[in-house]
Order: sequence, then structure tokens, then C-alpha cells
Amino acid sequence: MQTLAPKQWRVRSHDSARAEKLSAALGLSPTVAGLLAARGIVDPAEAARLLKPSYDQLHDPSLMLGMTDALARCLRAIDAGEKILVYGDYDVDGTTGTVVLRRVLQILGAKTAFHVPHRFTEGYGIRQDVLERAHADGFSLVISVDCGIRAHEPLEWAKANGLDVIVTDHHLPDADEGAPPAFAVLNANQRGCQYPDKNLAGVGVAFKLAHALLRERGRENLVKGFLKVVAIGTVADVAPLVGENRAIVSLGLADLPNATNPGLRALMEVAGLDGSRPMSASDLGFRIGPRINAAGRMDAARAVVELFEATDGAEARRLAEHLDARNRERQVVQKEITERAITELELNGECGAVAVVAGQGWHRGVIGLAASKIAERLGRPAVVISLDEDGVGHGSARSAGDYHLLDGLTTCADLFESFGGHAQAAGLSIRRERVDELRRRLNEHARAFIPEAGCDPVVEIDAEIASGALDLALAEEVAKLEPFGAAWQCPVFATRDFRLARDPQVLKGRHFKFHLAGADGREFEALWWGAAENETAATPRAGQGIELAYTVETNTWRGATRLQLIVKDMKSREQ
Repeated sequence: MQTLAPKQWRVRSHDSARAEKLSAALGLSPTVAGLLAARGIVDPAEAARLLKPSYDQLHDPSLMLGMTDALARCLRAIDAGEKILVYGDYDVDGTTGTVVLRRVLQILGAKTAFHVPHRFTEGYGIRQDVLERAHADGFSLVISVDCGIRAHEPLEWAKANGLDVIVTDHHLPDADEGAPPAFAVLNANQRGCQYPDKNLAGVGVAFKLAHALLRERGRENLVKGFLKVVAIGTVADVAPLVGENRAIVSLGLADLPNATNPGLRALMEVAGLDGSRPMSASDLGFRIGPRINAAGRMDAARAVVELFEATDGAEARRLAEHLDARNRERQVVQKEITERAITELELNGECGAVAVVAGQGWHRGVIGLAASKIAERLGRPAVVISLDEDGVGHGSARSAGDYHLLDGLTTCADLFESFGGHAQAAGLSIRRERVDELRRRLNEHARAFIPEAGCDPVVEIDAEIASGALDLALAEEVAKLEPFGAAWQCPVFATRDFRLARDPQVLKGRHFKFHLAGADGREFEALWWGAAENETAATPRAGQGIELAYTVETNTWRGATRLQLIVKDMKSREQ
């Protein structure tokens, strides 16, 4: 079975001696110790921290450049009764950060309001007209969340007109201009910032300010309670789940079953998370996060803040169901746009280092998701552009592998009306007549960094194991490496001695279910999500030899727990 191209399997190697020492020191199985070693985790102390994320792994907020000034200005505004506007982005990162920061300010007695721009009528980032209205309405302090690092002109106006702005952001600043002229800038990626972790999501940066505020006012005991929402934004923004982010997400996940916020409880319920099993990062990334993001993609994102601020259970349920409906709508539109984009690529025979595709009137709310799907299927960075009737294209870009997407786009800066982002994701605006030149120049830059391998996507294999080594204990031990996500993916195993025990089943017209026999005759259940929707080269049949790339997990049904394999790729084995 194939998508657009057969996948290459790339098996990681590791130092066996170091893996043995790791196994002995921490009581890990040779298989799990080996996969940690293959990922560069060979120090027992480092492995122990990874296996047991804790609150003390969060860094001191005061280490962030600009925190002293930002903290003092916020406290002055609170004490003087100044009006504070929290200006958040419309995605899940920005809306969850807005929720966290506004709630903390309210706890400390601040007078606040919030503004979340509409994706289609206002667009991304801080707008001068919004600042002008805020100033006219008596606001004297604006705090951005997940935006503002490149908003030089609006912030010049604010500075000239006595409106203080604190920027909290994680996107990369302009290489030439540096940080904008704000009262204070909190961004671990700005020049001169020595903060130990550069991977915080936008909600994470806002959380550091919230943490500092609570600590300064003797309310640090409340900090842990906010990690639930910070974890959602961090996972949904596909921030790397290493370092501090790993601790944030792990602690937040552990506390989610204890949530009392009516909006969060309602959102978990409509997402099918009833507390009957422990929650994982994938629940945040594939169940909760998309419903939050759907508000900004398909409608107005302020509904997310209203949901989390709802105090009435019925109102919270209504808002949660609204987000759920927008998410179902998003799924339909996303599938349509992704298929149209891939068809365009196939018709044009495009197979460069970066896939750049544009279409008239494509829904701007889902082009980022389409870019992610294309990058995943091709194993190459992708740029998807929606062209308006006036000839302006609004694009979203997603990287693949280690390619630094923003660096590539920066070499094409003269082609854009605007652009910004970071290494793995970016947004841009470009005229229709410049798209072909963008494709040419971006591919020229990327070819120096992306190996020549056609368009074949790659499956990273952590370890090859025989079917006889597969058991429930392995899945339970792998689960201890949670949370999984960007930069810390769930381990992928390869087994080459399977045989298809019976013909595959098609579930809901979208998924395949396999029953595989190992070399010792034991039978294993495997699921391949979404595979039935893709074009197939040849559907395997009972008795056929199979090589499988997969992850392992446990599945509990009616009190019985069994091993389940989640397929990443499948190849026929020569008989």
C-alpha cells in the first residue's frame, strides 16, 4: 500500500555498550535502552529526567530577557487600576495563552479585556487600528500573546502615542531589524536572551509572565493549575516536546482529569475524553487542539476565550458544541483542499526539494493543515497558497526533517508582501505573479540542505525486532517515554517476519485492520489509520508475507488489555 510515493525505511543505529549501561543503570529492557541510545540519550541522569518530568524542570521566569521590565510594568498597571488589553493570536497557541494570562491578571485584581483578531477580516499579528481603538478606549497597556515580534510599525505608533506594549511571542524576530520598539519583549529567540530553552510555544512564553506575576504576589501555589491549558497550546502548536515543554505537557496531562473549569470539562466531553483512561499528548493534539483551532480557522476565535471563561455549565456546553461543529466543518474542507493541492502537484509533475502549490479561492483556514499533510506524505517541505480574486496569495508553509523553513523564506523576502514564522512553520503573503519565482528560489535554497532522494518520504525506524520479541510488556515500557510529539516521536519498530493471517478489514471506509501472524504463530492486531482513503498499489491478502513499520500501544476493552500495533508503513515480503 502506498500514498504518493513508496517510503524509505531508515533504521537508527546505536552504541550497544552504552545501551547496556543505560539498561543496567535504570532497569530498562535492552530494546528501550537501545532506542534511547539511538536517539542520543546515553547519560543515565538525562534519561532519568526524561522518564520523570517534574515541576523543578521548569526554568525561572526571571531568566528571560525583558522579564524584569515586563513584570514591573504589569504590577504598576494592576496597582494603579489601569486598563490592560490582552492581544492574542487566533490559533490555539494564542487563544490558550490569552486565557492563561488574562485569568492570572484577573486573579491579581487587574482590569482587563481581550482582543483576538479574525483570521479573514484582520489577519495575523498586531494591527495599528486595533491599538488606536484601544488607546481611545482608555487602555494604557497592551500585552500580546503569540504575536508582535515583527510588528515594528504598529509598535512605533504605540510608542509615539504613549501606549505601552509588552510583546510575548516565540516566533523568530526579523534578522535585520531585531526586536520591535515595545516597552518590553519576552521571546527566548530574541537576540541577547540567555533563557535556557528556545522551544517554548507562544502560550509557554505568556505562561512565564503569568508565573512571574503570581510568584511576585505570593500566589505561586496557583501556577501548577495553569499547566493543563498551557499543555494543550504547546502540543497543538507542535512545539518540540523536549526540555521544558516536556515537563509542561507531562504535568498538564497528569492534572487534566482534575479540571474544574466548566469550559475545559465541556470541551473534553465533546472530544470523547470521559476520564475512563489516562490522557496522552495525542489526545491534546488530535482531539482537544483541533476543536480549539477550528474556531479561528472557520469562524471567530474569540469563542475559545469565551468558552474557558464561561461559568455556567450549559453555556460552556453550548460553546464546546459550537467548536465541535466548526471542527467537523474544518475536516471536510481540509480534505477537499488537500486533495486538490495534491492533484495540482501531480498534474504539474512537481517533485522538487520543496512543494509549492497555489489555488484560486482555497479556504485560508485550512491551508496550513493541507501543507502539513503534503509535507508528511511527500517527506518534503510544503507551501500551500490561497489566491484571492485581487491576485494576492495567502500562504502557509510547513517544513520536513531539519530544514529551517524561515531561513529559506528569508532568502525570498523581496517576493513577499509579508512573512514570518519559525524553523518548522511559517505564513506569508505574496502576489500571484511571484509564486513561480518563489518556487524556483526556495527550491534552489532547499537543495543545499535536503538530500537528493526524489520525493520519497522517510520512516525513521528506532529498532528492528523479531515478532517473537513483541509483547504487552514492551508496549507498557514504551508508554513510560510519553509524552510523544514533535522532536520526541513515539518509537517506531520494524518487523520483517509477519504474515497476513486473514484478509484486511476496512473500518468506516477509511481505516484498515489487519490480523498478523508472527513467526511463532501468535496473532497480532494492527490498525492503519486513514490508509483506506489513499491510493493503493495492491491490497495484501491472507497468507502474504509482510514487513511492517509500526508503533506499539495497549488497548483495554471490557477489562482486558492487549497489545495493538499502529501501522506507519507496510511492504510485501518476497515469499
